[in-house]
Amino acid sequence: MSIASVMVSADLGTGAAERVRLAASLASRFEATLTGVAARKIPDPGPGEDLETIRAAYRKEQAKLTEDLTQCREIFEQSCGAEIRTTWRQAEADASSFLVRQALAADIVVVGRGKDAAGGLAISLGAVLMEVGRPVLVTPPVPDHLKAERIVVAWKDTPEARRAVSAALPFLRCAKQVYVVSAGEEARFEGAEQVSEFLGRHGAQVVTHLLNAATGDVADEILQFTTREDADLLVMGGYGHSRLREWLFGGVTRDILQTASVCCLMSH
Repeated sequence: MSIASVMVSADLGTGAAERVRLAASLASRFEATLTGVAARKIPDPGPGEDLETIRAAYRKEQAKLTEDLTQCREIFEQSCGAEIRTTWRQAEADASSFLVRQALAADIVVVGRGKDAAGGLAISLGAVLMEVGRPVLVTPPVPDHLKAERIVVAWKDTPEARRAVSAALPFLRCAKQVYVVSAGEEARFEGAEQVSEFLGRHGAQVVTHLLNAATGDVADEILQFTTREDADLLVMGGYGHSRLREWLFGGVTRDILQTASVCCLMSH
């Protein structure tokens, strides 16, 4: 896999500029195009309003949306610099659905955790991860650069994890050290050694670690290992399911996304 197109979700929340700078650094590293994306729906009018009141409220909301999207674009343009190719896409639409539609032209999608965005511009991280069909790089609030010199692959033999490893190959090949980590009572049966051998064939400098962790402690063990080895990228499958359009993560995925201080490259 190569990376020719990086897409980043833009908003007005905490960490938005840092997220764009991180995405821009990836675009520069891989000589890729960076596309910024922002959207928000105009809220429906309240019940019982007359037509003129509804029209006036809509015009006010439309003006506010235009202002918000203009600010998003300014943050994007100021943060990505002038050294890379960029494009911009915006709409009056649900932020998550619009990002998913635009991502058909992306190799990787860079997003925040969603909860810190302001003004209705936040994406639903679960919906994007499960619908986008692309690898998703989830950034913590602070970092604006990703060295990816030391990478942890949180391995469990599932289709999601296999897709995540394939998506991460451009990073894994270039890393100084890759750790394939399997945790839990069944860790020795998950095929971590085979994954390490596979990555070695692709040129990765890789070692295997099996962590003895109780079922409820898997996320903590993986994050502690990531901290001990001074890694700044965690690669893993994104596990969850949908119910009535409400997106729910499995325990390990949820715990890592809520607490990880490093970037997480995920695939569903």
